[in-house]
Amino acid sequence: MGSLSIPGVEDPDETGLSAPAYRTVSAEGDVLLLVPGDCAAARAAAHAQDDDLAAVMEITDVAPVSVPHRIRGRAWVAGWLTPVRNDERAEAARLLAERHPVGELLGIGEALQPHPAPGIHRRSAWMLLRLEVGEGAVDDLWGAESVEPDEFAAASPDPLIAHEAELLQHLHSAHGEQVRGLCSLLGDRSALCGLRDQAVPLGLDRFGLRVRFTDAEQHSFDARFDFPEPVGDVAELRRAMHVLFEAAE
Repeated sequence: MGSLSIPGVEDPDETGLSAPAYRTVSAEGDVLLLVPGDCAAARAAAHAQDDDLAAVMEITDVAPVSVPHRIRGRAWVAGWLTPVRNDERAEAARLLAERHPVGELLGIGEALQPHPAPGIHRRSAWMLLRLEVGEGAVDDLWGAESVEPDEFAAASPDPLIAHEAELLQHLHSAHGEQVRGLCSLLGDRSALCGLRDQAVPLGLDRFGLRVRFTDAEQHSFDARFDFPEPVGDVAELRRAMHVLFEAAE
């Protein structure tokens, strides 16, 4: 879930439809955005001179499972917004298509036109924008931290991101008791886990598993279980989870 704001520019659309529909990151570390052509960001970028349009993108990380307080963290990326122009549009569209199924990118054809215009059926045209990163920040379970542009550019997508929701649901439905048993690995905090506690897998990435434990009085806390080493695919994840479950027995 993401939003794009420009200091001094108000977006009259309160429905959220003007938010970036899709985004990806180029090899240079720029954020490429597909936005409705008539949104405030597209209009402002089209009329901006060179790189003088400051913008902030906020990303909210929402857990793909049904639990109270589903927000796992937030991130902010600030920089300078410009339209993707001329020959660069085809490359930007290719990068977006790699990240998202082509069938979902209904606006790519319009965004690639030299002069995108409103489509039929009152549907707005689309525009490709580039956010050159100046600074970033992350605020999550482990605290707040700033991110430098070179660190942002060097970061790679997590190999489990496309499968996270499915994997979390599988762990919850098929391995619920084993997930709850991980509480025994928490040292002093393991005393907080009782027989009636619930344990819901809340987050999964290459480095480990995040679980939310909730007792009968609905008091809850999150715990992180790191893998022995980062995993690169689902097969390595299975082995890492097996190691965690064996350690908890």
